[in-house]
Amino acid sequence: MKLLLFVLPLLAFAQNPPAASEPPLTAAEKQFQETLNNVTFSGYYAQGDSKELHEDRYVIERVSKVKDDMWKFEARIQYNKNALSTLAPQDMKVAMSFPVKFAGDTPVISLTNHTVPGFGAFTARVVVYDGTYAGTWASAKPGAKQGGTMFGKIVKNSDPAKY
Repeated sequence: MKLLLFVLPLLAFAQNPPAASEPPLTAAEKQFQETLNNVTFSGYYAQGDSKELHEDRYVIERVSKVKDDMWKFEARIQYNKNALSTLAPQDMKVAMSFPVKFAGDTPVISLTNHTVPGFGAFTARVVVYDGTYAGTWASAKPGAKQGGTMFGKIVKNSDPAKY
């Protein structure tokens, strides 16, 4: 009986090991994580060669390294907030993992034909540096010729509850 009381907890532990901790971070990765926790990407995007700019806004609640070059982004995508829009404003919470590559100390969010729920598949390269972001994007939908550029500021949110 005593042996059974000792073996059962060991078997339970072996079948349900504790959750793995976050992978170790380099100095550049730590800076990236600090830079993107509780922030808003606030800027503009353009389609194709058009000079017309459209407001762009992404609230990032938290980023965390999953493994190697994969990072989990917990974010809110807000759109149709323009007073001229005839569509209802949308505020959607998402949690997705994206590849992030580092060019020295500069992170580059690198999506290739990556599906974003509710929006379709995209290819994008977004550089994050010194409180700003800039990049290119394209729809990965077959036959679609949509794409363009994006840029803006990364602003720390004063209150996580108010975006």
